[in-house]
Amino acid sequence: MKMTTFSIENFGCRATDADAAALRRGMLAKGLALSADHSAADVVVLNTCTVTAAADSQAREAVRKIHRANPSARIIVTGCYAQRAPEELAAIEGVAWVVGNSHQTEIPGLVGGFAPALATTGPGNFMPLENLNDGVMSLAQGPAKILTGDIFAREILPLAQPTHSLASLPAADDRTRPILKIQDGCNNRCAYCVIPFVRGRSRSLSPDDVIREVHHLVSAGVKEIVLSGINLGSYGRDLAPKAKLSTVVRRILNETSLEQLRFSSIEPQDVTEEFIALVASSPRIAPHFHVPLQSGSDSILRAMHRWYRAAHYAERIQIIRRILPHAAIGADVIVGFPGETDEDFRATFEFIERLPFTYLHVFSFSSRPGTKAASLDTSVPPQIIRDRARALRALGQQKAANFRSAMVGRSMNALTLARSGEGWTEALTGNYLKVRVSGRHPANEWHEVQLTEDPQEIVASIFYEVVATLAARAHA
Repeated sequence: MKMTTFSIENFGCRATDADAAALRRGMLAKGLALSADHSAADVVVLNTCTVTAAADSQAREAVRKIHRANPSARIIVTGCYAQRAPEELAAIEGVAWVVGNSHQTEIPGLVGGFAPALATTGPGNFMPLENLNDGVMSLAQGPAKILTGDIFAREILPLAQPTHSLASLPAADDRTRPILKIQDGCNNRCAYCVIPFVRGRSRSLSPDDVIREVHHLVSAGVKEIVLSGINLGSYGRDLAPKAKLSTVVRRILNETSLEQLRFSSIEPQDVTEEFIALVASSPRIAPHFHVPLQSGSDSILRAMHRWYRAAHYAERIQIIRRILPHAAIGADVIVGFPGETDEDFRATFEFIERLPFTYLHVFSFSSRPGTKAASLDTSVPPQIIRDRARALRALGQQKAANFRSAMVGRSMNALTLARSGEGWTEALTGNYLKVRVSGRHPANEWHEVQLTEDPQEIVASIFYEVVATLAARAHA
């Protein structure tokens, strides 16, 4: 009898990467066979993002493309988009199931034919599987089914299927640097962000569970783990007794043999001098900080309902640079938030220009249903948003090139990744620089490297061209 095969495609942030990895392990545990090709899979799982309208569009197009290539595949759409707008996705031809974040852990059971009945107790509005007309996933054609409910009724963060061997981990890059999600959800209500409404309230793994997961990963051969969460700095505040991110990090260092720990995004108010000192205290913690900025204009930060102002943010970044002179420092920035004036944008541009960032993630504002920003009628014209985003991306590229140039000649350790070419293998340093190691090497190996200049990283001509265009417009 032919085994049911599945494939997974992931969209979005590190948290969704971790969710996709957990789904993969769960489906393998149910006896399903992994297919590397959507066109050959019986079941295709799409784990979606909904942070922007573009992310929604990307997910819809992926469904249509997969259905055209493999009309017999049963497509399951899950993730944040599925939680936010399940009916919208269910209407797309080829979709068999839409499963929200509220019920994502049930997917292996649906596909494997072992779906447990969900509890109906508690404040949620969850639909038990026994009330659905099929009960378990069917490979027969039929209308799409929706399995979702009140995400705010989820009060605990479920533990992923344990990892016992390197082979049971996800794709090759994840075997090298798997993401361990120790926190989910967010209690903040930034005006532009829909994620709290599709991820629910902040929930954390217990410190003991975190340590057990790290032990599992280390025993599987993992050398670096990326700790991740939707609001990672809020880790442990929901637990009883309460815990702190710094406390669980110290336990990882003291109780496991993990060789390198890295953090995903941490909000600026949680990047305290104490936390920075903790990172600096151990060579086993990657000197890498990703601190969302969103805007360098205080008026826009206020309108966004961010909890800090530009001066507070700058102070944290300068402390990082003082304590860890060679650390990677990245930021998220949103351009075109409703009401953003030329003066606001110049404040953001000049603020970023002054600070020692080593890379930027630039996002064009996207109105999200249900957020406060969606009701604002002071929208910025699309062409201006595009120009501002292009200017910031060029600035970010220049910052990255400058940082790389400053590291030339330094020796450091780098962990090999899966990507390789003729005579080289890609590797990642602790301070988040991708380098090419001479020769072909397996992923997950440490190599001591000495950085050399790469002329392709220099983009000064693009940078100055964009800045000149914006300056001309400002003075017109």
